[in-house]
Amino acid sequence: MTIELKYSIKPLDYDECIKILERRVNDVFFGNKRELLWILEHKTVYTGGTSSNQKDIIDKNIKIIKTKRGGKHTVHSPGQKVVYFVLNLNKRKKDIRNLVSQIENCIINILKEYNITSYSDKENIGVWVKKKKIAAIGIRVKKWIAYHGFSLNVSNDLTKYESIIPCGIKDKSITSLKELGINSYQDINEIIAKEFLNTFS
Repeated sequence: MTIELKYSIKPLDYDECIKILERRVNDVFFGNKRELLWILEHKTVYTGGTSSNQKDIIDKNIKIIKTKRGGKHTVHSPGQKVVYFVLNLNKRKKDIRNLVSQIENCIINILKEYNITSYSDKENIGVWVKKKKIAAIGIRVKKWIAYHGFSLNVSNDLTKYESIIPCGIKDKSITSLKELGINSYQDINEIIAKEFLNTFS
């Protein structure tokens, strides 16, 4: 199966991107368009997934956009790679847990390119480096079309997470490629695309 690959350079508005994704879900379901991989960055935005809890908002002044993806609260901001996809599970394995595992392994392989050892955690979806979360996953499945995706912290401002309890996890913190001492990541889009397409094509 061929997957259409899109990159966006400038940080994009969250709501607009979700509208595009949701239109693509219908197009993929009806066979009008190919599956999609879309790598971008967002303007700063706090989002709350389907299992988000008001208790996880520390700064009550921030605006939270409710979203249909799974998961709790997170923040997207410039310097973080957001990797959206639309995948047709009707033509793949109809197994959401397997899909999440594939995504986690894809992220682990991306980080290997930077000689970073990372791991998944059965208790907490996402990818971790030394007990710090570096990538979050949030997906939604409609008519067995999986969409939304994952975010990978590259050089984003990690202090923005202080306004929330990210992913509802109080006893662990957040990290990024930059915090881990990686200062050259100009090729990150190409590495993400390569590993994702290796996993899902």
